[in-house]
Amino acid sequence: MEYLTVRFPETRDVLVDGLVQGKTNLVLELEAGVHDVSLGPPRNFSPLEQKVLLQSTSPLDPSRVDFHRLPPSAIPISPGSRP
Repeated sequence: MEYLTVRFPETRDVLVDGLVQGKTNLVLELEAGVHDVSLGPPRNFSPLEQKVLLQSTSPLDPSRVDFHRLPPSAIPISPGSRP
């Protein structure tokens, strides 16, 4: 098993390969290999997805991925919503 911490200023679902695998700012236990990592809604973060290779990690030294909150002016308007 490998370990990953996804950092974000607030608690969010962490999606790994499209499935919820835990919450931000906690150590997650995952299979070794390459994974696509993203956060649950709302989509007010950057980047929208990150590819990460998990190998040679431990619970005390997990791989780390950072997402950053976008300012309101940088969040794209969803299709079908009004400005």
